[in-house]
Amino acid sequence: MSGMAGWVDFGRGVGVEGRRVAETMADAVAHRGPHGAGGWSDHNAALAHRRLEAVDADRSPQPAVATDGDQAVAVLMIDGAITNIAELRSRTGVHARSAGVADVVLSAYLTWGVDFAAHLEGMFAVVLWDVRERRLVLVRDRLGVKPLSYAVTATGAVFGSEPKAVLAHPGITAEVDEDGLRELFAHGKMPGTSVFRGLREVRPGHAVVVDGRAMTEHRYWTLAAWRHADDLPTTVERVRALLADSVAGHVGGDPRMACMLSGGVDSSALTALAHQARGDLATYSLSFVGYAEKFEPHPTMRATPDSPFAWMVADHVGTRHEEILLDTDLIADPGAHARAMRGQDAASPLGDMDVSLLLFFEALRDRGVRAVLSGETADEVFNGYFWAYDPKHSNTTTFPWVSFERGHDAAVGGLGCSLIDLSLRRQLDFLGYADQHYRDALAEVPVLGDEDAAQRRAREVTYLALTRWAPTHLDRADRLSMSAGVQLRPPFCDRALVEYVYNVPAELKRVNEREKSLLRAAVADLLPQPVLERRKSAYPTTQDVRYGEVVRARFAELASDSGAVVAPLLDQAAVKAAMSAESAPRGAFAWVERASMEMVLQLDAWLTEYRVRIVL
Repeated sequence: MSGMAGWVDFGRGVGVEGRRVAETMADAVAHRGPHGAGGWSDHNAALAHRRLEAVDADRSPQPAVATDGDQAVAVLMIDGAITNIAELRSRTGVHARSAGVADVVLSAYLTWGVDFAAHLEGMFAVVLWDVRERRLVLVRDRLGVKPLSYAVTATGAVFGSEPKAVLAHPGITAEVDEDGLRELFAHGKMPGTSVFRGLREVRPGHAVVVDGRAMTEHRYWTLAAWRHADDLPTTVERVRALLADSVAGHVGGDPRMACMLSGGVDSSALTALAHQARGDLATYSLSFVGYAEKFEPHPTMRATPDSPFAWMVADHVGTRHEEILLDTDLIADPGAHARAMRGQDAASPLGDMDVSLLLFFEALRDRGVRAVLSGETADEVFNGYFWAYDPKHSNTTTFPWVSFERGHDAAVGGLGCSLIDLSLRRQLDFLGYADQHYRDALAEVPVLGDEDAAQRRAREVTYLALTRWAPTHLDRADRLSMSAGVQLRPPFCDRALVEYVYNVPAELKRVNEREKSLLRAAVADLLPQPVLERRKSAYPTTQDVRYGEVVRARFAELASDSGAVVAPLLDQAAVKAAMSAESAPRGAFAWVERASMEMVLQLDAWLTEYRVRIVL
């Protein structure tokens, strides 16, 4: 829906330049809202907004302003999609047809105060300036689908949809300390943290309140544990109803709404339910030139290519389907890699995975798509990841996914860090950082007193996946989609669905050791049998060896430049070994080793473009 930025100052105020500064900050996230702009300011606050015309969007201006006579009472900006807007209109008494989503949410604040977030459903980030109380309220949705960053200053706060907006404020600099480097290579996001020193993210399910006295955090939602009383048939029926309701809340009749379709059970379920809810539907899938024809299966991550299954679902459901094919030249383009880095405000080891996803969203934008349904978080909700039920990983004393990744030498401590200076890695203690994060997260898990050890552990793994693994992927999906001006909507993040399935016992989620059997049963009548029986396949990565050769050549050029910005961070012995013919990555499964080279390339570009100052 939008990009947001601004700042408050309780001391000398934002001054006559306050509005201009806020607009400059909003320009940094103009990609999130390329269709319009708005702003508001008073002595203490300046807010700026960039509008995206997503499907079924109202055209009411933002920021929305509530007044008492000719005096402003409160000002609000929102990014996202509220799925219970009709209910909110009724409960808050907003009847004017001209009142947009922001007006209704502002009315919710005036009705319920800071607790208003608990009454919102959907995905959202909200910025509110209470003029009378002189307080700033920042709110984020329950699972953290929509991003919102802020920095507390000596006399106020600076905020924006993305870190780049905060960094555009003249009082904020791009500095990265030890914790920032740990987060850069982390196996999962620590809630509330940022790579940049002094910047924080509003935690999912939280509201941050800043006034002239202090900054406080209010938790308005958390996963709760309760006893599941439904039998399997009733549970299947309930899951189907909850998912259908969630999908219906996200789709409309606008032809600019589409659905991502990989041919996996998650996206296929959304496609079938969306088609039921609205009829005519466009679907899109991603693949690489020659990928399906020359596909090499991976025993853990990818057993089958997506393309045949995506077409099968499209034909079965009756959607207007298009497969977007990317060739090696496109995904190797340095400009695309730079755009992917800027989109996420950080270096990433994911290389072609990030670039292909960004190019996919850019292709959707060029086809007129404004919003797209995605299956994000289905695996976290329904325990689709193999490490969620493989005792080798699920019963370890760290995050299950960290246990798996520690099986790869190049991923030990964090994916992409194997070429970083060994003494620096020891100083940062990536493994200790991850393990302490695990222990802290484990202490949060809500449990029932009479659960046996296996039931308790299954609940713990689901909680960890939802609160520590999912946010990383949700952030990546939002940032890359919004970089292209496309709003991604994940129905599996619906509050009611997440709360219900969280409390379903593991044996009902995985009947007869079948991954996601509960979800498969819930949509069994909607999909072709081969799709229902298909094993989970991870997001595709190119298997063209030419791409690896391009990465290797660029890495060799950078590694030979002793004046490169990234050079002081590198382990020269590891770099030399990586470049030797004997250790060169070979075959389709060299991705983990290649990720370290990708990370170095991205680090150099990030440190240079963002003028990052590393403080150790």
